[in-house]
Amino acid sequence: MSKIIISCAITGSIHTPSMSPHLPITAAQIAAAAIGAAQAGATILHLHARDPAHGRPSASPDHWAGFLPDIKAGCDAVVNMTTGGSAVMSLDQRLQAPRRFAPEMCSLNMGTMNFALYPMAARITHWLHDWEQPFLESSDDLVFKNTPRDIATVLSDMGARGARFEFECYDVSHLYMLKHFVDRGAVTGPLYLQFVFGVLGGMAPDPDMLVLLKRTADRLFGQDYHFSVLAAGRAQIQMATMAATMGGHVRVGLEDNLYISKGVLATSNAQQVTLIREIVERLGRVVATPSEARTMLALKGAAQVAF
Repeated sequence: MSKIIISCAITGSIHTPSMSPHLPITAAQIAAAAIGAAQAGATILHLHARDPAHGRPSASPDHWAGFLPDIKAGCDAVVNMTTGGSAVMSLDQRLQAPRRFAPEMCSLNMGTMNFALYPMAARITHWLHDWEQPFLESSDDLVFKNTPRDIATVLSDMGARGARFEFECYDVSHLYMLKHFVDRGAVTGPLYLQFVFGVLGGMAPDPDMLVLLKRTADRLFGQDYHFSVLAAGRAQIQMATMAATMGGHVRVGLEDNLYISKGVLATSNAQQVTLIREIVERLGRVVATPSEARTMLALKGAAQVAF
């Protein structure tokens, strides 16, 4: 099998700060967590920003500037900036920082979808910030908007800056949307697909669904793609392990899952990276270095970013 890429999602807009004291919030915490994950074996670092004053997801380039240079100076991992940000941000807000910093990679959600986080609220007894509970509870009416026009804008704006994409597919229909853009000539290979499981409104972490996605991607894209798997919540390691046995890549990190085992909070992103690295290496896979991943995904290189 080919080399395996381990991606680590350091902090994000899905989980709220009070759910774990180990979720990095400040610029210094995000930088330290990212560098630690890279040292543990993460090839790609998937990043969001937060406002340290209240922990909200942030689109501000100033907040991104607080940690991007430190991450670049502290490790060689590929930086993958979100263009998803948060479902309550406009597209222009979500693109502020990627436009300014021109990373090697960006994430790109391949469709509009319900993004229902409200079941989490019933499991939380302590709220650190006053925005958290109403945000989660109101997500029964939350839609993440990414229309074909939005997707085309991201592809055009970030493609012009030399970025390549982690195509986040929450549903099999998202593969067909990606094929539409390939057919339009707006996307060229090699493609890097991220199959996303565990978000209510998208796919449940069902092994049969992963098999279907892989078969569909084979039919649509032939050999000109790589796939990775992330599962939000308790199925994180199981689904990642299945992906590794199928020749795919894996994503872990505290954005997707706060735990290292049942009922035990992960103390760091690096702890999750270490766990999945041990598993995939026991399966006979060899973890790709950042340099190898840059070649596999045809990335422009860290010297070409604007941070």
